[in-house]
Amino acid sequence: MIDQAMTRSLDLLTRFAGSDLAKRLGLLEPTQRLVREGTKRGFQAADAAVKRFQPLIKLVKPARAPRVGGDLSVFDLRPTEEQAMMQKSVRRFAVDVMRPAARAADDACAPPAGFLAAAAELGLAQLAIPEEMGGFGGERDPIADVLVLEELAYGDMALALAIAAPLGVVRALVQCGTALQQSKYLAPFAEDGGLAAALAVVEPRPLFDPYRLATRAVRSGEGWTLNGVKTLVPLASSAGFFLVAAAAEGLGPRLFIVERDHQGLTISPEPAMGLRAADLGRLELVDLALPEDALLGEDDGSGLSWAEMVDSARIAWSALAVGACRAVLEHVIPYANERHAFGEPISHRQAVAFMIADIAVELEGMRLLTHRAASRAGAGIEHRREAALARIQAVDKGMKIGTDGIQLLGGAGFIKEHPVELWYRHLRAIGVMDGGLLV
Repeated sequence: MIDQAMTRSLDLLTRFAGSDLAKRLGLLEPTQRLVREGTKRGFQAADAAVKRFQPLIKLVKPARAPRVGGDLSVFDLRPTEEQAMMQKSVRRFAVDVMRPAARAADDACAPPAGFLAAAAELGLAQLAIPEEMGGFGGERDPIADVLVLEELAYGDMALALAIAAPLGVVRALVQCGTALQQSKYLAPFAEDGGLAAALAVVEPRPLFDPYRLATRAVRSGEGWTLNGVKTLVPLASSAGFFLVAAAAEGLGPRLFIVERDHQGLTISPEPAMGLRAADLGRLELVDLALPEDALLGEDDGSGLSWAEMVDSARIAWSALAVGACRAVLEHVIPYANERHAFGEPISHRQAVAFMIADIAVELEGMRLLTHRAASRAGAGIEHRREAALARIQAVDKGMKIGTDGIQLLGGAGFIKEHPVELWYRHLRAIGVMDGGLLV
């Protein structure tokens, strides 16, 4: 197009310069100068245009910047095929079984009859037990545990705690138990994963710190004597035995196996604001005498250290918070789109849309911190800082997400017609539950 326009213009100017009209008007010389100058500048412009566009003309296909590439396994959040299958199976159980049972279980302050047996069919306990102990588990996989806990809490956090509490006991026995302890207490889990047992760590005092236990264990003859109080213990009315955390004389914080019928142990129900379906209770230990082999593991503390157990519990609680917060998000989005006010969906209001967006952002941050801590735990890398960060995020943002969920539903959030008020009460528990679960 540039060549055609230049040729046509010069042709017209040349014809005019050679005409009698140009001579009569005295424009012959100016017109000839214009022709010469136009020809010169025209060819310069055409040459520049060709040089400018020539590289593009040579392209056969669009140019694209190459990807950096590298090893995705360094930070790859995609679940493996085995993890994805487990996640899908647990999600189906959460939606089909846990969601419909959550409200009645909250009112009854206990899981429904047969619930733990139904949950046992998922095979989670057997997956946590190595093959040589009668299970069919392999390597420890905290990421898989986190995915499972998130899906369970998506169904209902309280019922998820009822399922996870025995799994924490299994983890502790696998990682720390002696051969005798594993034979006596772990073998039944391999045969029947629906057994009830729980860790008792939390104590009824403000600002509870799992590193500063008030429950004491002192040496007494050939055994131990325990005194103290434990609170918010799941499956309190049905557990066959508990792993009770106590400050052991000369050893520091340790776990002790306490069977339900031990003299000196008093169990009482303790319904709380949230997590009611987990059958929470209080344990009072008064001069409770235990044999030497009731101390979990060896005197040298081989197996998981107490700090590792606390970190593991914090990761587990963070995973439960992620699942419950995801349930809140997936409930408020369709509600905001379907609820109309002033002739339009309330999601069209910026205040509503921004609040939902904030929930999604904070939820993603919680999930990333939790997965980061779990992945480092699985790799055997120091992860105390990461576990603490995940807990801080879960405590602060989990409670905010629960509050925002209530706010987004307005008056409907205050009644039991919607499950958000139940999830809100569960999320309030994250700040006080520090310990009692293992991944």
